[in-house]
Amino acid sequence: MSMRQFARDLGMGARFAVTGGREGWVRTALTAVGVGMGVALLLLTTALPGVISARHKVENARTDNTFAAHPRPKGDDTLLLAATDTWWRAKPIRGRLLEPEGPKAPLPPGIGRLPAKGEMLVSPELGRLLASGDARLLRERLPYRITGTIGAKGLLGPRELVYFAGAEGLKPGTPGARVERLRSFGEPQPEPEQMDPVLLMMMLVVFVALLMPVAVFIAAAVRFGGERRDRRLAALRLVGADSRTTRRIAAGEALAGSLIGLAIGTGLFLAGRQAAGSVTIMGESFYPAYLDPSPLLVLLVAFAVPACAVLVTLLAMRGVVVEPLGVVRTAVPARRRLWWRLLLPLAGLAALYPMIGQGRSHGDFNQYLVIAGVLLLLIGVTALLPWLVERAVARLGSGPLSWQLAVRRLQLSSGTAARTVNGVAVAVAGAIALQMLFAGVQSQYVRDTGRDPSRAELEIDLSDHTRVGPAAAAVARTRGVRASVGLATASLGATPQNADVSYDVVVGDCASLREVARLPSCHDGDVFANEGPESDTSYDPSYRDGVLRPGRQSYIDPGFADQPGLAVPITVPEHLRWAMPREDSLMPGAIGLLVTPAALPEAAEPALLGVVHVRTDPAVPDAQDQVRNTAARVDPVSDILAVTPTETSARYTSLRTGMLIGASCVLVLIGASLLVSQLEQLRERRRLLSALVAFGTRRRTLGLSVLWQSALPITLGLLLAAVVGVGLGAVLLRMSAAKVTVLWSDVLALTGVGAGVVLAVTLLTLPPLLRMTRPEGLRTE
Repeated sequence: MSMRQFARDLGMGARFAVTGGREGWVRTALTAVGVGMGVALLLLTTALPGVISARHKVENARTDNTFAAHPRPKGDDTLLLAATDTWWRAKPIRGRLLEPEGPKAPLPPGIGRLPAKGEMLVSPELGRLLASGDARLLRERLPYRITGTIGAKGLLGPRELVYFAGAEGLKPGTPGARVERLRSFGEPQPEPEQMDPVLLMMMLVVFVALLMPVAVFIAAAVRFGGERRDRRLAALRLVGADSRTTRRIAAGEALAGSLIGLAIGTGLFLAGRQAAGSVTIMGESFYPAYLDPSPLLVLLVAFAVPACAVLVTLLAMRGVVVEPLGVVRTAVPARRRLWWRLLLPLAGLAALYPMIGQGRSHGDFNQYLVIAGVLLLLIGVTALLPWLVERAVARLGSGPLSWQLAVRRLQLSSGTAARTVNGVAVAVAGAIALQMLFAGVQSQYVRDTGRDPSRAELEIDLSDHTRVGPAAAAVARTRGVRASVGLATASLGATPQNADVSYDVVVGDCASLREVARLPSCHDGDVFANEGPESDTSYDPSYRDGVLRPGRQSYIDPGFADQPGLAVPITVPEHLRWAMPREDSLMPGAIGLLVTPAALPEAAEPALLGVVHVRTDPAVPDAQDQVRNTAARVDPVSDILAVTPTETSARYTSLRTGMLIGASCVLVLIGASLLVSQLEQLRERRRLLSALVAFGTRRRTLGLSVLWQSALPITLGLLLAAVVGVGLGAVLLRMSAAKVTVLWSDVLALTGVGAGVVLAVTLLTLPPLLRMTRPEGLRTE
């Protein structure tokens, strides 16, 4: 057969798809819509690298940290900058105070001029927020006059909250001041750390697990209306077409639907791209221009989707005999074989097995083996499910009429039923594996801070020129504050320069020090030694023989080669008393001296860094924002941190957020594609359903039969998905060198979500079912 003949047959099938009357148009439309939704999600996926690259480009361009140990010299081209990031309720706000030191001071990306003192440039979203009637407290915290807007070059997304305010009197270079002197923005950062091998492997698994259901749905969409199409092809046999020709014509019909689906998917993607700027997903927003797919990946999608449509149709037609007088599909159904279906997941396990136990200490994982192994395991779900449905429904029999109708339908077309839920099963299997993987390795990326939020919810780090006592008193007077504890810290060494070992000096009144450790009797002027939480006794020789030996002269803020210090001498008391650290200490890692103010040398005060620990009243609305307002008045460049019991790796959090966003998109695709598939099946059986009603079958019985037809395959599919998902998750955890733990509550929750989507879609198909079951549906013209 020549390529010309092949192309002619495909073209004839394409013409049938668009000129075959109402039935042909409906089938082509259903195929195009199903393919289009999948294509839109594929294009979105191909655009993700561009989104990440664009956001990193903006992030790098506006970098304002020099990572320098010493301040740069002042010049007419330098700018003083202080980071004043804050929060408004649950929304982060990026803030910067700017003070030019000359006419050539650099400009941050996104603005055309530097704001003068008392002026502020804001992002469009922050401008809208400040103009709203609900942001009174935020306007008090940012008492600047808005004189301009920050452009897109300085923002990660249209919903980001950012401001630049003019300032005077910023002091760079002193410890704790958090003021940088810049000559330009986007200066080189330290060498980025290498990507964690486990995180890289997780990223590959996320992409494969999220894209595989999309591919399954596209493959299922090109087979919509297969039964009516096969009956039409029987007519071609009457006029002399052979079986191979009919298969190629069928492939041409699928090709036409996929090409129209490509156009629809492109339109959906462009519409979604345009709407991207007005939505926020998991706290992230994106400019439409960021969603710019790679041309190479777009060409791959444009070629792969039509090719998939042709190949799937040709393979599907191998099991159908189209004769001149009809279609032989199930007269003598061939039993599906199991052996080759088991080879797929076994091959996947074989691909992943060499990497078991590798973890993060034996280099990167083989990316090709990871992708191939996960793909084969998930494809195994699509191969095993038809066999499982066929074997299960073959043994079902007696029951109510609705049950019998459903079972008989499944026995006649178990492949169609399995194809409908294949995508759900693959999605659930991938979700279970990902959930197990993320939960299993979470301990590797979550650090215990030792902090107790019930003791202090906020921590205010003051700059070097702010005294901690007055600051703590001002915070204590703030509405909604239950407790305010002010403490100051410095380092302590045995030598004035390049001390081998350094300890902490914590300064505060007796009441404040008791929030750190259990003290004996305390008066102003007392000094205590605070042992580490890992010490088993109250006597540690390393203290007395080293820095804290009674009578020894130690030094507060010792200097180092790259940074000078004050090196203020302090004599350790001869009768040094010991304090026992509290289990719920506000400074759980502090080891060294606890000093009351009268015992501190006056010369050491510039070395102190003040911290105010705040506990608020949850019954007072916006209590934390009240505290942030007070801190902004007391010290405009103070840094306020929310106290959390744990800290999570930023890369791990970003990957988890991306997974949740992708899973949400796939879930929407699942629901929409299932709805289209269910409507297509009802359309195929419209006359049969009308005939049943005409002969007296109740519509309630037909509705229940539709529910049973959905419930049986999805139950089997979810059981298979749970087995494969747990198995894949266990293998991935073993590869990550993590303990294999199955959270059955999560497994049940994910399978419940899949079942809920199918149930919701089935209920949505009941109204069309009632319309199709009218006796008038038997009328033909």
